[in-house]
Amino acid sequence: MNAASSQREPLARSTPFRKIATGITLFCAICVVAVIGYVAAGWKLEDSIYMVIITIFGVGYGEVQPVQSPGLRALTIMVIIAGYGAVIYTVGGFMQMLIDGELNKALGARRMLKEINNLHGHTIICGMGRMGTILARDLSEAGKPFVVIDSNDLRLQTAEELGYLVIKGDASEEHVLEQAGIQRAAVLATVLSEDATNVFITITARELNPDVLIIARGENPRTEKKLLGCGANRVVLPTAIGATKVAQLIIRPTAENMLEQLTRHGNMNEDLDSIGLRFDELRVAPESSLCDKGLSSIEIRSNHGFLIVAIRHADGSTSLNPTPDTILRADDTVIVLGHHDDIPQLADRFTSARRVNTYRGAAINP
Repeated sequence: MNAASSQREPLARSTPFRKIATGITLFCAICVVAVIGYVAAGWKLEDSIYMVIITIFGVGYGEVQPVQSPGLRALTIMVIIAGYGAVIYTVGGFMQMLIDGELNKALGARRMLKEINNLHGHTIICGMGRMGTILARDLSEAGKPFVVIDSNDLRLQTAEELGYLVIKGDASEEHVLEQAGIQRAAVLATVLSEDATNVFITITARELNPDVLIIARGENPRTEKKLLGCGANRVVLPTAIGATKVAQLIIRPTAENMLEQLTRHGNMNEDLDSIGLRFDELRVAPESSLCDKGLSSIEIRSNHGFLIVAIRHADGSTSLNPTPDTILRADDTVIVLGHHDDIPQLADRFTSARRVNTYRGAAINP
C-alpha cells in the first residue's frame, strides 16, 4: 500500500462522522434561526421552541398560534424543508457508518479467509494469550506464515491490528481447524493455559492431519505423558523451563547472562556471528560418500575446530552430542557450531569428486 492510499483510507473512514457532525450543526442552526424568527413575529420563546420542534418532526399537533401572515408561512415552510433535510443528512451519516463498518468487516473476513486458504506449510497457533502473543511475534519477525485461533474478541482484534491472520472459534472443533488449513499446515502449536483443552486440540488435530508436527503446552508435568500419548510430538512445560532458568542464573550467573544477551534480540545466527560463531547444517545426500560411515569421517584437521551439536536422522529422531562412531545415513542432517571461517572449510571436505551433499541448500561436489 502506497503513502497516498494510506492517507486516503483514514479520510474515507472519517467521512460518516463528518456527515453526522455537519448534519447536527445544520439542524441546530436551523432551529436557532427559526426560533428567532417566531420570537421576532411576537411569539413567546417557549411557544417558538415548541412550534419549531413539532414542525420539524411532524408530530401532527396544531399550531400554537395561527400562522396567517405570509412571513410566518414562509418561515414555517423553510423550517420544514431545511429541518427535514438536516435530519435526513444526519441519519444518512449514521447509516453509512453502520453499513461501512459491517461491509468492511465482512470484506475483511472474506479476504483473510482467502489468504488462509492459500497457505501451505504454515503454523497454526491455538491461543493468543501471553505465550501465544510472544510466539506470534517471533514467527512474524522471522517471516514464517501462521494463523491464530482464539475465542476472545479483544485478543483477536489486537492480533488483526498487527496484521496477523486470525480465526475466531474453539480450536478443539474440527471445522475451526479446517478453516485454519490444518490439512496443509506443517506445525500446530497449542499454547492455551488449560491442559485439558490442549489435549482435546491435540487429539482433533492429529485425526485431521497425521503428519502435522504438534507442539503442546503443559502446565502440569503429569500432563506431558497424556499429550504425547494423544499425538503431540513435543511438549513444552513453561513452569519447568522457568525453574531451570532461575536455577541456572543462580548456579552459572555469568554464562547465563551472556547467553541471554546473545539471544535477547535478533536471530541466533546473527547474534553468534557477532562473536565469530555460526550454526549451520549439512545434509547427507543418498549418493554421498559419507553414507554408512562414521561421524569421524568428516573430521577436518586445522588450527581451529567445530562442534557437531546433533544429528537429525531421516526418520525424524535426533541424536544430541553424537559420538564419533555414530553412523551417518542418507538424508541425515548434521548440525554444526563452529568458527565463522571454519564452516566453509568443513564444506570443502565435500567438494572433491561428485555431488554427495548439500550445504545450506546448495548441492556440493566432494
